[in-house]
Amino acid sequence: MQMTKTPQQRQQRRRADAAGAHEVDLLVEARTLELSALSSHLQSLAEKEKSELARTLHDELGGLLTAAKMDLSWLQTRIDKPEYQERLAQLGSVLDEAMSLKRRVVEELRPSLLDHFGLSTALRAYVDSACAKAGVAADIRLPEDGKSVPKDIAIAVFRIVQEGLNNIMRHADAKHVTLVLTTDGDEYAFTLQDDGRGFDPNDTTRNSWPHGIMGMQHRVRALGGRFSLESAPGKGTTLRVAVPMAGSLSDSGSP
Repeated sequence: MQMTKTPQQRQQRRRADAAGAHEVDLLVEARTLELSALSSHLQSLAEKEKSELARTLHDELGGLLTAAKMDLSWLQTRIDKPEYQERLAQLGSVLDEAMSLKRRVVEELRPSLLDHFGLSTALRAYVDSACAKAGVAADIRLPEDGKSVPKDIAIAVFRIVQEGLNNIMRHADAKHVTLVLTTDGDEYAFTLQDDGRGFDPNDTTRNSWPHGIMGMQHRVRALGGRFSLESAPGKGTTLRVAVPMAGSLSDSGSP
């Protein structure tokens, strides 16, 4: 026979349940913070490794290819037979393609313009090039590179724009892209907008944008910024991001 609980017993049970739920909430919050910190660390580490690999390819592989081109030029001035000259010319074309591939890989790993000329110059060059290749019109409004942008913020903003633009080129079927970057007040803010097919951001059955969105969101959160994405089928997509000028990745190292 089941005994009826007294009001005091019911109150004690409610307190115990609330305490248990609170402990679960605290545990989930702690694990979330740990995973966020780990993700930030891995992201920062990946950027450092990309930067080191880019330097190695530029210096060592670039040096080898340049030496090969010099040796080829030496041979071309000393061999008169037409059939040999033809083969040497073909070899020269292959070396040119290899040097071009090396430059593209290095730029993908670590955009040199970002380090040497600043965020606005790097973004303009990247968006101009990507849109030209895809046959998409681009409206780019960026401030002049003046005040130095911290490296962690600069690479984060560049990667977010890069990810957003890549998704536009792959999935949006857009005809026009607009990128606006401002540095008013105490934050860097940009808007990336397209006139493509759009999508439902809440549709978890998609397997293209959501992973990219999560990566962009984490980069923004790691800098203490704000992230919003507006889209609807047939209405295009607008990505808005703002990060504080004093933002810094939770991992202390910067690429």
